This record gives sequence, C-alpha cells and structure tokens, in this order.
Amino acid sequence: MILYPAIDLKGGACVRLRQGEKDAVTVYGSDPVAMARHWVALGAEALHVVDLDGAFDGKPKNFELVKNICAEVGVPVQLGGGIRDLATAESYIQAGVARVLIGTMALEAPDTFAALCRACPGKVGVSLDARDGRLKTKGWVADSGLTVADVLPRLIADGAAFLVYTDISRDGMQSGVNVPALEALCRATSLPVLAAGGVTSLDDLKVLAPLAPLGLAGVITGRAIYEGSLDFAAAVAWLKSAKKETAA
Repeated sequence: MILYPAIDLKGGACVRLRQGEKDAVTVYGSDPVAMARHWVALGAEALHVVDLDGAFDGKPKNFELVKNICAEVGVPVQLGGGIRDLATAESYIQAGVARVLIGTMALEAPDTFAALCRACPGKVGVSLDARDGRLKTKGWVADSGLTVADVLPRLIADGAAFLVYTDISRDGMQSGVNVPALEALCRATSLPVLAAGGVTSLDDLKVLAPLAPLGLAGVITGRAIYEGSLDFAAAVAWLKSAKKETAA
C-alpha cells in the first residue's frame, strides 16, 4: 500500500474540510506547493490533490497551482475536483498530472466518462464518495440515488483504472476507517482500491494492511498528518517494513 498525503486546495490555500462541508474549513498552509515538497521530503511516493473550489463550482479553479505542484515534485500527482469534461481532464494530464480522479462525471455522464477512459487509458480513476451507502456528487452535496453495487460493473466496463472509496461521514473526523465497506469493494473488483476518510493513526493502517492482498493499493490521509495524530514519515516506514515482511 502507498500512503497518499492529501493536499486540498481552496482559495489558493491548503485546507481540510469536515465531512466535505464547504464552510467547515481548517487552513493548514498558504503555500500548497511548499506543502507538497514537504510531504515528498518525508517520503511520499505520490500525492493526492483535490481542487475543492473546482468540485463545488464544476470547473477548474486552481489549474496553475496544480501545474506548479506537478513541476515542483518528483512523484506522481493524482488530481480530483471539478473535472467534468474531456478537455479539462486532458489539459491537466498535459500539465503534468499523472492520473485524474472523476466523481460527478462518472455517475452523471457515463458516455463522457467512457470516452475519457478511452482517450486516457490507465489514467482515469473514479471517486466513490458515499454517505450511508449512497453515492454523492457535485462536491458531495448532491445525492446520486445510487450505490457502489449499482455502478461498479459499468465503471469497470467503461475502463476505470482505479477506485477511491471515501466514507463521507468519517472524512476529516478522525473516527477510524470503514473496513467492512472497503473489504466488500476490494472483493467485488480486481481494480486497485484506495481508501479515504477516517484515518486517524498508525493503528488504522495496521487494520487496513490485511486488505492489501485483496487489492487495497493505497490510503489517503489528510487531517491526521496535518494535526499530528499520524506521523507521516513513521507511517511510510511502517508500510515499507510490512511490505518487506510480506514479501519474505
């Protein structure tokens, strides 16, 4: 598993939201590029960047900032937030983004999503953002009326390369991860799955580690590493050690 530090962009700053609520903002830094370099220096193998302004407004709001982050770090950057058409996705990839994460488009515009997967094979993931089992769209403010089971077969057929599952009720709350939901998703697909929402401490990573053989390829963490309940460098070291023990 890879540990992804989350860099959420809002108003040009690095922030975190509580349960995705637009006004429940905590600012962790005014220089997201410096923050990106910080996590890479501590051992990040990849970064998870979200344009929150784009997610709420439906169009890119931090394009140049994302481009600068990609130029400044030597690790892959995956980006989500406000990517609602093919041109936007392709422009981000041309700007240096390694892969894009699609939420609303994947659920509400399946033809466009399938076209994007064909145009950028292996570079398009789907953000499955659920509250009480129901998937949300448009920055988590709209109810799609769908569940993961409803959409998973189509997303796989359309060419999704990976999945990110977020339990919204746990996001930013440091309340622990939803292991049953993640295990069910891993068992339902051969696509790599990333976990998000609720990671609080190293204990959460230890709970998730047994899911790696089932396809859990990564964990995204935000508030925990910014507020210190999870030591990022120590967590990266533990994951590497656990990987070596498994391989042995």
